[in-house]
Amino acid sequence: MQRRFLRSLTKIRLVAALTAAGLIATTGTALADTSADRKVVQEALDEFVASGGALGAQARVTDGHQRFTARSGKAELGSNRPVPENGRFRVGSITKTFVSTVLLQLQGEGKFDLDAPVVRYLPGLIDSRIKVRQILQHTSGLYNYTNALPLDPDKFEQIRYKHWEPRELLKISTDKPLDFDPGTRWSYSNTNYVVAGLLAEKLTGRPYEKAVEQRILKPLHLDDTEVPGDNVDINGPHAHGYVSLAGKPNDITRLNPSVAWAAGEIISTTRDLDTFGVALASGKLLKPAQQQEITRTTAVSPEYGLGLQVQTLPCGTKLWGHGGGIPGYSSELLTTPDTAKRLELSVTSAPAGGNPNPALLKLVNEVFC
Repeated sequence: MQRRFLRSLTKIRLVAALTAAGLIATTGTALADTSADRKVVQEALDEFVASGGALGAQARVTDGHQRFTARSGKAELGSNRPVPENGRFRVGSITKTFVSTVLLQLQGEGKFDLDAPVVRYLPGLIDSRIKVRQILQHTSGLYNYTNALPLDPDKFEQIRYKHWEPRELLKISTDKPLDFDPGTRWSYSNTNYVVAGLLAEKLTGRPYEKAVEQRILKPLHLDDTEVPGDNVDINGPHAHGYVSLAGKPNDITRLNPSVAWAAGEIISTTRDLDTFGVALASGKLLKPAQQQEITRTTAVSPEYGLGLQVQTLPCGTKLWGHGGGIPGYSSELLTTPDTAKRLELSVTSAPAGGNPNPALLKLVNEVFC
């Protein structure tokens, strides 16, 4: 389980879990509309903790007019303090949806062409065949730089507080050949969103985090969301994540998130993620043409738009959102396109290890089916 949490930055865990369980479908027949049972949601969170893979979990559920939060487990080893109901956490790859939204806003303003090669705006940066759209949709073929990082607990300590420059992360990828010809396959690669962050900086003339703040965080009043840079701490109330190091629990909460940069460094809360998810799904952040682009899938990328997961459950419920992970934390942001049903989840890792997939499946099924 430690390896799963540590490597979750490189994966979309919900898609992987549902696919493995045979619960992803491209079509389905909708069942009668039902409301999420708060008791079952609580049971699912308790099962996260009982699995041994999670020290704590917090969730925010919206089902029509029903809205509630739930939590389970401890905020910290050696303490009986419960997980904060609206605690802050590292959202990991949900950061990608923020970055993609910013770029699509810029595209809507005529700042760039989605189907132009990236090198038109960033000369010499990557293979000249790779288009901006392919970066946002993970069809570029760029090698995933996190696959080359020492993310196992005993090795991660060596780089835990290291500052990484974005181009340093990119070089890890570009020193290797493309995994495939651009546009011919889909493969999740954090490198794509390092490129996306650099593109946002080129187009705005500012650090990418300033664009995220000015275009999303401030307008939506996401006061508990931040792009931390080199800050190793999580400010405000939060639960701690752990791994096992030399057979002993090791608190992994404090780390330098520049290792994830625009691919996964944001810190937020379930409340702020819910506000963001509603604003995005309801079209408040993007013009209609760009709203279509962010949710557009292809034969090559059937379950991923531009920085957004797009999937349909067997019960017929369509979901938009993204999963995220970074050492110590796993998270989900999921909503139906009409925002009637929504789930935001944060799970903090435990040193014992375990399999949380059954609990995740139970939670998703209860909220959305």
